[in-house]
Amino acid sequence: MATKETNILNRCLVGLCAAVGGLWFRNNTGQLPDKNGRMIKFGLCVGGSDIIGGTPVTITPDMVGQTLLVFTAVECKTLTGRVSPSQTAFIAAVRRHGGRAGVARSVEDALAIAFPPPG
Repeated sequence: MATKETNILNRCLVGLCAAVGGLWFRNNTGQLPDKNGRMIKFGLCVGGSDIIGGTPVTITPDMVGQTLLVFTAVECKTLTGRVSPSQTAFIAAVRRHGGRAGVARSVEDALAIAFPPPG
């Protein structure tokens, strides 16, 4: 039986929350009609990743040793799940602006995105 994307997402969210530090939120995006039939959009933005949060990063001594939260976005997919163009663009934008972002097909992938090895 194939693993559902929701199951992968939930495992990634639990794994990230269990890791040392971080701040993580489930980001649902889409639209639904209100009671008058008008479509209401919800979520961060079109293409916004499934998990949004921040990875705590200790800055080097030349920056007074402060710990900052680095914006992190994790798009969860099954082994065969496809990343949409808008999701790819969102991931690229986060990386371009100094954040951490990527596609996770497992908890290990999510942890590697949020907490990459030094170097």
